[in-house]
Amino acid sequence: MTLSTGEKITNPRHERRDRARLAKAQREVSRKEKGSANRAKARLKVAKVHARITDRRRDYLHKLTTRLVRENQTVVIEDLTVRTMVTNHKLARAVSDAAWSDMRSMLEYKCAWYGRDLVVVDRWFPGSKLCGACGTLRAKLPLNVREWTCDCGAVHDRDVNAAKNILAAGLAVSACGGGVRPQRESSRTGQSSVKQEAQRATAGTPRP
Repeated sequence: MTLSTGEKITNPRHERRDRARLAKAQREVSRKEKGSANRAKARLKVAKVHARITDRRRDYLHKLTTRLVRENQTVVIEDLTVRTMVTNHKLARAVSDAAWSDMRSMLEYKCAWYGRDLVVVDRWFPGSKLCGACGTLRAKLPLNVREWTCDCGAVHDRDVNAAKNILAAGLAVSACGGGVRPQRESSRTGQSSVKQEAQRATAGTPRP
């Protein structure tokens, strides 16, 4: 997952180790006789590992969202359909690990606390397919394509490019008071209607 500042969110370093411990603990449960005291102990161990993963993830999200809100006057996020995304077996683990719903909730109340602006960009905004250099809107971009090259020569990381475009659109909304609506087709020139704003804003707005 990528923030609207172009910063990629990576799972905490301990996440992989905790996942390995969880898998091992679950295997131990399957080896124990059903109804036995040893199975009960193994199940308790699984519960403890689950709790550890949850606590560590929430701690990470709290630190991340607090930093974002403190460092930026305007925070821009995309209105993702998490329920739909977790039904995709290729995305489910990444979406669950990122805990997007929890992160959005934290950003909402922390922005209110600190007097920051939280802008939610429409889920249909074509941030991934919009060239951040020339504004050309690509017709298709399958999920398995993580990097692509525009006809203008610009090479884009899918997530970083989307984050910068979403940020630009969100800042345009914040400045103009408009809404970012779905854009299903390009103009005659192949440029997005939000491109002029996108060229002006590619980084977070610093707090005063």
